[in-house]
Amino acid sequence: MQISETSFKFPQNTIETPAISAFEEENASDRPLQGFDEKDPPAQNLIDSCVHCGFCLSTCPSYRVLGTEMDSPRGRIYLMDAINKGEGSLDETAMQHFDSCLGCLACVSTCPSGVQYDRLISATRPQVERNQPRNLGDRLFRALIFNLFPYPFRLRFLLVFLWIYQTIGLQKLVRSTGLLEKISPRLGAMESILPHISLGNIFDNDFPETIPSKGKKRYRVGVILGCVQRLFFSPVNEATVRVLTANGCEVIIPKNQGCCSALPTHQGQEEQSQQLARNLIDSFADTDVDAIIINAAGCGHTLKEYGHILKDDRKYCKKAKAFSAKMKDINEFLAEVGITAQLFPLTDKELPIVYQDACHLLHGQKISLQPRQLLQQIPGVKLKEPIDAALCCGSAGVYNLLNPEVADELGQQKVENLLNTKAELIASANPGCSLQIVKHLRLQGKNIKLMHPIELLDRSIRKVGL
Repeated sequence: MQISETSFKFPQNTIETPAISAFEEENASDRPLQGFDEKDPPAQNLIDSCVHCGFCLSTCPSYRVLGTEMDSPRGRIYLMDAINKGEGSLDETAMQHFDSCLGCLACVSTCPSGVQYDRLISATRPQVERNQPRNLGDRLFRALIFNLFPYPFRLRFLLVFLWIYQTIGLQKLVRSTGLLEKISPRLGAMESILPHISLGNIFDNDFPETIPSKGKKRYRVGVILGCVQRLFFSPVNEATVRVLTANGCEVIIPKNQGCCSALPTHQGQEEQSQQLARNLIDSFADTDVDAIIINAAGCGHTLKEYGHILKDDRKYCKKAKAFSAKMKDINEFLAEVGITAQLFPLTDKELPIVYQDACHLLHGQKISLQPRQLLQQIPGVKLKEPIDAALCCGSAGVYNLLNPEVADELGQQKVENLLNTKAELIASANPGCSLQIVKHLRLQGKNIKLMHPIELLDRSIRKVGL
């Protein structure tokens, strides 16, 4: 199915709720209805703030692909309302509709009534995980993700075998046959976003705990290395440290820092999410930094939500709010404090670049102008803008692994929009987006470079070019 305006289905009367009738008919049964439990269900006052206007529909990626009301923010709010009132059940069908949400938060940016859909879906996902059993295959695949990706040491161990897998040519064979995708679409999706792995990225990505500023010290900042970022995109972390120090920042990198909890948070793994958040807060407890810097959009949004994630933890709720108050995306921080290092051209001619908005940067953190402003400070850069820039690329944390069919359609459309700008380079500020975009560039046979904005600034400062 191609994404197009003709696939949109807008209800003629937005006040009526035909989706509820369909839902009730589908679940009509003598069995008792399974509702939300008493632990933080979606708040009824937030549900009631939705006036069912339908403005969210055209911006919702799952609705744009699937075209069904219940796979839109409005439809899911209908479901939450029905379950809250005992008129609907939190069953497998409801779970599928909630699972189809990418959590991109485009609806939050679009909603004229200010509906806090982000709060609603973040309250619903843990309810689903606690109260609706998943099938064995789903449980095993999710267990693989949540016991692997948030733990850099485990992931590092696996990468050794994946390096061998690539080095001996097995990856080319697997991809050429397409058998893995046929055997398991989810495993196929996981393999399809695997980037090139080097032993240097696996073992040579440690930093000193304190890195002095170059020249006069302006700020003392902490840096979060991330999980996927630290192993798959270690050059981005290296560039982040160099740019910060070049602009008068003393950098602190605690050795014992772990995962920010973004992946489990986005999928309703509440206990794991809270424990990882506590661990990260503790690792920065005695650093006395002016700001804590993150260079991954999805991580940054979660880090700024620690006050909400740990709101019921008496020991950590105040610590969490204080921690989040110091969190800054690298683009946000540099735009605020200003770049003092001299910038040089990246090429000897004009360089057209297209910046790709990561959803959790654009919608979650309301950061859009800052990375563009930074890129435009590099001499010779000409910034291009894609159509439908706010459309999710389909990565959405691990959504592209759990729902590969929907994610692939979104990824294909995103890449087409980026390529249509005729830019020679794509700037992307989130590792998940980068993996998804590179995959679809490869599938479309396009060889165009993709880099993090901070890498471009780093190259400009060091005069190394592209």
